[in-house]
Amino acid sequence: MASARQEFAEYVVEQMAQFGPVRARRMFGGFGLYHDGLMFALIVEERLYFKADAQTQDDFVQRGLRPFTYTAKGRAVALRYFEAPPDVFDEPDCMADWARSAYACARRSSAAAASRSRHAAGRTS
Repeated sequence: MASARQEFAEYVVEQMAQFGPVRARRMFGGFGLYHDGLMFALIVEERLYFKADAQTQDDFVQRGLRPFTYTAKGRAVALRYFEAPPDVFDEPDCMADWARSAYACARRSSAAAASRSRHAAGRTS
């Protein structure tokens, strides 16, 4: 029998069908949501969080949506993943739009990391 967390992850993946194929992978007691090999969202304690960056963070902040935080070494650490707006669960078009935006963030982040890696490799040669 699937746990409530597993069922929620499956539900979210189904809700993202309009966006495209999404895979939920277990990680640290939650799930990472992946599309084309990039993690663009996460689920922790039956809450969905979308990846954000400098281009999209204000969309979350203006709606009063909070970042995912955890405690490490006695300090709160905030990640660049923000709570999903509640209407994504009622409107498939809305879910697809937010998922697309989060995936675009993941692509920008991946491209920036690859660029930094190429740049660093060039300095050591």
